[in-house]
Amino acid sequence: MKRLSVLAATTALATLAAPTFAEDLSVVGSWSSLPLHNTYEAPFWTETLPAAGDFNVELTTHNQMGLGLSEIYPLLGQGVYDVAMTVADYAVGDAPELEGLDVPLLALTADEARAMVDAARPMVSDIYRARFNAEVLAIAPYPPQVVFCNAEISSFSDLEGLKVRASGRMTALFLEALGAEGVNVGFSEVPGALQNGVVDCAVTGAGSGYSAGWWEVSTHLLPIPLGGWDHVVTAMNADRWNSLSDADQATIRAEISTGFEEPAWASAQDALGNDIACLTGNGDCPSGEARDMALVDISDADFEAARGILIGEVLPDWAERAGGDWAARWNASVGQVVGVTIE
Repeated sequence: MKRLSVLAATTALATLAAPTFAEDLSVVGSWSSLPLHNTYEAPFWTETLPAAGDFNVELTTHNQMGLGLSEIYPLLGQGVYDVAMTVADYAVGDAPELEGLDVPLLALTADEARAMVDAARPMVSDIYRARFNAEVLAIAPYPPQVVFCNAEISSFSDLEGLKVRASGRMTALFLEALGAEGVNVGFSEVPGALQNGVVDCAVTGAGSGYSAGWWEVSTHLLPIPLGGWDHVVTAMNADRWNSLSDADQATIRAEISTGFEEPAWASAQDALGNDIACLTGNGDCPSGEARDMALVDISDADFEAARGILIGEVLPDWAERAGGDWAARWNASVGQVVGVTIE
């Protein structure tokens, strides 16, 4: 008995003394130049998560790797890297049902956009598992996607006949329904395109447009989120996720919620107000020198007419392209939150 007790004690001590091995994670972030990455993504992956558990993180971004935007999630599913995050709209060529995550004009505040995301999350998680062999970990917003125009506009109807750079497939369809011409132009090429008349207007986040100097080549700012909120989805390769212990999975989920998602959402609404002030001079600009773009005030009647086009034309078109029961799932989730039903 004594020998057995000693043996048991020795085994227990050996087990306790056995080293734990850190999990190595290769992570590909979103645009390296934008605040979402620098303020929230990079600190979370390189500081917050390693401090909370045994994780070694190697972080880069998709633009630093030179990845094509539509390649990011398919390569994640193949296991080329462990975690990736970028705008969901970049993946709609492979997953048209994903367009239902970010619909223009249905969320005018960060709280409304967050409610839509929370409602859509189960649907989005299913899409990523089926399409990209990936587990969704977080959904965070870029600032709302507003409209910069190098043309005099005072209403949505003034966009008719203009060439507009859209920020996603749903936005492009909406612009076409308004009578505008959607033009595909890369973000870095927009200033030259606005200056040379290749496009008359372009959609992006207000802060992104301010930082990139779009105010130098555009005169009017339409501050309503015509391009939605350009949600960034963070996902992990499903095989890699399933290889983690329950404890590691729980740590990642808890930490990414409190250390990344919540702060990113908390800053979203204030960021829009601050960025509009910087672009128009209407208020204090915390980011630098205020500019003097004309702020376009859309009437309630004009806004409701545009929403009618969205609900009556654009959403039914998406439902047909997405196929399956996605419209029914959207109606029962996001539609319930925003009070919209796709017929």
